[in-house]
Amino acid sequence: MNQKFDVVIIGGGMVGTALAAALQNTTLSIALIETQLASVTSSDAMSCADVDMRVSALNRASERFLTSIGAWEGIPQTRICGYDKMRVWDGEGTGHIKFDAIEMGESHLGSIVENRFTANALLQKVKLQKNLHIFSPATVQKIEQYESLEDKSDDVTKYFIHLDCGQVLLTPMIVAADGARSFVREWAEFDTNEWDYGHHGLVCTVETEYSHEQCAWQRFTEDGVLAFLPINSQSDKHLCSIVWSCTEEHAKSLQALDDAIFLKQLSNAFEHKLGTVLSCGPRAAIPLRQRHAKRYLKQGVVLVGDAAHTIHPLAGQGVNLGLMDAYVLADEIKQGLTRGLPAHDGLLLQRYERRRMPENLTMMATMESFKRLFAVKTPAIRWLRNWGMTKMNTLSFVKNHIVQEAMGLKTRIR
Repeated sequence: MNQKFDVVIIGGGMVGTALAAALQNTTLSIALIETQLASVTSSDAMSCADVDMRVSALNRASERFLTSIGAWEGIPQTRICGYDKMRVWDGEGTGHIKFDAIEMGESHLGSIVENRFTANALLQKVKLQKNLHIFSPATVQKIEQYESLEDKSDDVTKYFIHLDCGQVLLTPMIVAADGARSFVREWAEFDTNEWDYGHHGLVCTVETEYSHEQCAWQRFTEDGVLAFLPINSQSDKHLCSIVWSCTEEHAKSLQALDDAIFLKQLSNAFEHKLGTVLSCGPRAAIPLRQRHAKRYLKQGVVLVGDAAHTIHPLAGQGVNLGLMDAYVLADEIKQGLTRGLPAHDGLLLQRYERRRMPENLTMMATMESFKRLFAVKTPAIRWLRNWGMTKMNTLSFVKNHIVQEAMGLKTRIR
């Protein structure tokens, strides 16, 4: 059976469902397709095994966006860890920078939340949405352009989306929110710039001897970056999610270690900033790859989130960029609707691309510059790097500018 929709969103992760939720009070008919939607069985975190390996550092702009669409309140408070400090230092020297929310007159810098709780809160919100039809579990088998000799009412490109459940959806607009390995992006033949970092991100949850102090910690080394992100475990502030960016060989060797040896190496690599690392949950290593589509739209097909860009996790900005994609695309669509334009209007979608591409490229270039700077082994460069970090730590106006950008404080959410 064929069904017609104004917009079909392929991918029901955080970005796809956030976009759907942002379009809830419109006249659009929307379809959301996802192979496996988020599920949560418990909101209590008492040990490493209770915490999802995948977490995100949601900045203040993302918090405001999630609040505006009614999803933030659906995340259990016991699984949100607002962090008010960040400590960054050079593991090969003495350079360091400290960021504190109190210096900026802010309550916190951002929040660490497990992906499954954010995704579940968004899902529960869109399940009640009257203009949305969710197809899940469902997989897109193929997409083909609609061509009809009888229908010459307009020259808008339309698409048939064939699902494995037998449904066929007809739409003039497809939003690809299906992740870094986007099927839609490949099918539509979007050109990309991409390369492997030659690094893997080792992730797991750990318990530390000392309190994390609601602080996000990052140590830069020639081998990569080691981050400890605080997890909310009610009154016990000893759980952290780690992301250890290192070479593929190093990541594989770390995965192969038994827990006792791994914990010892991790404690040493982190310079015992939080004392001894006492225990850990399951470990996983994720290949890191930079990717950016040269265009975000093509004949009514629009890329958002990881389908449009992937970035090194050293600043935790990936999901924030994706959520801002969803916000801006929804904002442009809603403004267009008030002017009588359809969601798939080409000029409207170009405005989305013009607003998001420069910001995404700027953040990606900044993170790439940081990564390359800390990979340099020349003693003179290392000395300058350490001197620069320490000097920057004394310049409040420079630090505040950097952290305002990272927090998304300059982004106005309507």
